[in-house]
Amino acid sequence: MPSAPTLFTGRARLTGLSLLACLSLLTPLGGTATAAATSGPDHRSWSSDTGAWITGVKTIDERTLDLTVLSRAMRSTVPVRVILPKGWYSERRRTFPVVYMLHGGEDDYTSWTRETDVEVLAENSGALVVMPDGGRYGYYSDWYAGRPRWETFHTSELVRLMESRFRANSSRAVIGLSMGGFGALNYAARHRGMFRYAASMSSYVDLNDPLVRFLLDLGSRGDGTDLHDIWGDPKEHDDIWQTHNPSAMPRAFRGTKVHLSTGNGTPGPLDDGNPSGVTLVGALAEAALPASVSKFAESLRSVGVDVTTNLYEPGTHSWPYWERELHRIWPTVMKELDGSRGAWPAQ
Repeated sequence: MPSAPTLFTGRARLTGLSLLACLSLLTPLGGTATAAATSGPDHRSWSSDTGAWITGVKTIDERTLDLTVLSRAMRSTVPVRVILPKGWYSERRRTFPVVYMLHGGEDDYTSWTRETDVEVLAENSGALVVMPDGGRYGYYSDWYAGRPRWETFHTSELVRLMESRFRANSSRAVIGLSMGGFGALNYAARHRGMFRYAASMSSYVDLNDPLVRFLLDLGSRGDGTDLHDIWGDPKEHDDIWQTHNPSAMPRAFRGTKVHLSTGNGTPGPLDDGNPSGVTLVGALAEAALPASVSKFAESLRSVGVDVTTNLYEPGTHSWPYWERELHRIWPTVMKELDGSRGAWPAQ
């Protein structure tokens, strides 16, 4: 959700929060800059069928790259971090499944590697891990105002760029937290069949919830974002709001395995050592989520969607819980992508 500037950094950092909203509601790079290796992806040529162009590559380590992508939809460059799968350089006739990982509000594309050990999880996997920037408060949407167009960039341009330059195939998963969890659900619902698996951690799931609308409006005012620019006027353009509302389209998730998780807002051992203010905000941000997530999960089950949940106690809106959840779901993500095989021969 939109918020004032982030107050905390490092492992205690909260993402996608509004301190003002939470208290009102009582709810919710390092690396060496080097040219890409000659054996790496060709980033010099415009690809007319993707709508995007890699204008720069920074090598973070042997398998981690930071891309600068010029987007036709965004009319600007967007940073994207990529972890290459095992065998990407040596097995040149193979294509690979992809895990897209979406960050929360008031954060960026570096968050997953900054705050978790996803590189370790990905070390022996046969999947590309793609972590695109989504704007501090982009809401993973093509804005009603015309720009930005995050959804088009992520689900069209970036997907095709990964296929054309990184040998990605059509087996995809999407994982997000907070605002990114909202994005993961929306992308899965609005692009049926694009993702085999979608996981949402600590995210609001119902734009019709009066509390969610209040928080979005309150937070956006503090951030200088007008929600009318994102989805139009809530009354006049209710159809747009509903087509970006996960809870309003449960049948759209058929064919995708969905995982929903959230804490109950009670601080626990993973909060030990955090400043009291960090723990308080993280607790308030998470407290209102379990009821709506549980209700959404039941609506998905009622229409035949394969959904799992982890409504854990204790748990606050903070990174240690999300890292633990990432470890918990990772084997299932790999299984859904057919990770036991890891990669497919190129067609």
